[in-house]
Amino acid sequence: MATKIRLQRRGRKGYPFYHIVIADSRAPRDGKFIEKVGSYNPNTNPATISINFDRALYWLQVGAQPTDTTRNILSEEGVLLKKHLLGGVAKGAFTEADAEKKFEAWKADKEKGTQAIINKNETKAKADAKARLDAEKAANKAKADAVAQKKAEENAAQAQAEAEVAPAEEVAETETPVAETEAPAEEKSAE
Repeated sequence: MATKIRLQRRGRKGYPFYHIVIADSRAPRDGKFIEKVGSYNPNTNPATISINFDRALYWLQVGAQPTDTTRNILSEEGVLLKKHLLGGVAKGAFTEADAEKKFEAWKADKEKGTQAIINKNETKAKADAKARLDAEKAANKAKADAVAQKKAEENAAQAQAEAEVAPAEEVAETETPVAETEAPAEEKSAE
């Protein structure tokens, strides 16, 4: 039986999520599998990979062949490097302690690089948020200035209208008593 280390698709349409599984090479992509050894989420930045390191290494050592994408994932996680170092130990090229030191050095370097990417993404996100906040503050200030100007224009127009109405009222008040005095005279002459 030829075994493969492959991805099994999960997740909804447009938002994939994969399980890393050991399956018979004749089984369909999302079909029956022997063992689940991890998961891969390409939707995050950087991609989230969770893997059972020892089981993946075991399956590689007993001859399971990874697919291209799974090979890249296992390489990123160091499973292929560990297999290579253990092969060197078996051949007598170096001791197991040397192999472990090399692997730990690689792992520390890899972790540092991953942390640098995460920090870069966080600082970019903070800068973007600050820029959006500044733009929103500027837009709000512009709106507030426009509203204040419009209100000032309305107040000026209202004050001007009141100034025009006030002399007209004074004229109307002076004319009203005259009209009242004339009205009774007309009534007397009509009688």
